[in-house]
Amino acid sequence: MKTKILIVDDHQLVIDGLSSIVKELKEYEIVGKASNGKEAVSLTEMLSPNLVLMDIDMPIMNGLEACRRIKTECPQVSVLILTMHNEPSLVRKVMEIGADGYVLKNADREEFYNALCSIAKGKKYFSAEVTESLLNTEGKNKANFNIDNNTLLLAKLTGRELDVLKLIAEGFSNKEVAEQLFISHRTVDTHRTNLMKKLDAHNVAALIKFAIKNGLVE
Repeated sequence: MKTKILIVDDHQLVIDGLSSIVKELKEYEIVGKASNGKEAVSLTEMLSPNLVLMDIDMPIMNGLEACRRIKTECPQVSVLILTMHNEPSLVRKVMEIGADGYVLKNADREEFYNALCSIAKGKKYFSAEVTESLLNTEGKNKANFNIDNNTLLLAKLTGRELDVLKLIAEGFSNKEVAEQLFISHRTVDTHRTNLMKKLDAHNVAALIKFAIKNGLVE
């Protein structure tokens, strides 16, 4: 079953760009588009999307108020905030409202895809740049913002590293991973080494345990 997405932004170019990316992903489908928060709330109730991609700065009703209403009236719907703003106070506000993720609009496709995958699996996703900004503010630590360590670790992984991690967790050898992803055996070794460093994993068993715990494999 595909994840149904509602895109909300007051700039048509942004909507078109996000639509283009989502259409390339076979496990997702766009069920609606809105240009302000009021339309977003109405369409969410009407179309029952699984995930709303939401801008913050919009006319009539901004993304914060729209997110608050959606999470109150349709708590089963996930909301991913997409914005240019990286102010810690705003990120904290988004978290308090109950958004499921926060990604900056200058993110690359890999990070955007990582965010979609994490949220579709019921996880939270706050980009590495955002979480670092929070953790460096006023000497706070991650516990104050309800960001668990796994969320921080996942945010550090690239799309290709996630692909390699999933295949390793599914029991594929390095050679088989290389064949599946059309990359060299040496490249797989490099990705595995980077995964171990980023996840502080000392062996393959630890990588597999992390992947299972975070819903990357069944």
